[in-house]
Amino acid sequence: MPPLLIPAAEDAGKRLDQFLVAHLPETSRARVQQLIAQQLVLVNDAIARASLRLRGGERIAVLGTASQPPLRAMAEDIPLDIVFEDADLAVVNKPAGMTVHAGAGATEDERNRGTLVNALLYHFGQLSSVGGELRPGIVHRLDKATSGLLVVAKNDESHRRLASQFVRRQVKKKYIALVHGWLKQDRGTISSSISRDRVRRTRMTTKRSGGREAITHYQVERRLDSPYGKFTLLEVRIDTGRTHQIRVHLASLRHPVVGDTLYGAPREIGGKPAARISLSRNFLHAAGLQFQHPRSGEALSFAAPLPAELKDLLQRLEG
Repeated sequence: MPPLLIPAAEDAGKRLDQFLVAHLPETSRARVQQLIAQQLVLVNDAIARASLRLRGGERIAVLGTASQPPLRAMAEDIPLDIVFEDADLAVVNKPAGMTVHAGAGATEDERNRGTLVNALLYHFGQLSSVGGELRPGIVHRLDKATSGLLVVAKNDESHRRLASQFVRRQVKKKYIALVHGWLKQDRGTISSSISRDRVRRTRMTTKRSGGREAITHYQVERRLDSPYGKFTLLEVRIDTGRTHQIRVHLASLRHPVVGDTLYGAPREIGGKPAARISLSRNFLHAAGLQFQHPRSGEALSFAAPLPAELKDLLQRLEG
């Protein structure tokens, strides 16, 4: 940690925690908040809150490293939509709004409640340990605001074999997305590399060099010309599984996913305030999943229909 940080005049008005996240690049937002909560950050020699607004010129001292509470997933009785299950794996249809697993900065409080992992532990009891105590059974992930199919490993051997299929790009994943505007081409491939945004750490970007390879294929299902604006319904397939890949790739074409305010979609769509509609999640759904059974080698294929809230929005736009 640097012994002393001094905000410049242009930092005036920024929150203390936001300033520290920007100036401690190796430290996550969760870690910064832990540092402040454990009184390891002094501003002008006084203990400060995360919400402190800077004026510029303060002396900010970081006194050490935040101690980390033990992290582990916990079983919770949460309903699950189980599409398939046997002794080696399960395929579940995750609802939007559910986090797959707690983040590294989570503790045993509300931030670590209600996760898919917690629900899996309650329903299945035993899961693979390859991903560690925080991510038992998790071979791949979906964003919190995205719904759809996930395969979960019940034992370590199944986990390793499934993970190998993902690495070798043998797993086929199909998504349904609704984006703002009309795409010019009926189909296309986006191959821009993806990196974490330097400024907004919760975002990914295609604008930095040296990112990780990412390949997204899309095909237009239909174009909608509604009273709320123009939209395109897409079938999307991905060869890679980068963080926010589909969302950031479609936003790079200036066609953000409906509901995805992080990447530029409006919070509400429509004209007059009384006629506007909103979506509390992203219109992105993992509708298809194909892979080989890790033990038998049998080809498995699963499908999940659009959830009710996405069907309702489509009907309203087309009505």
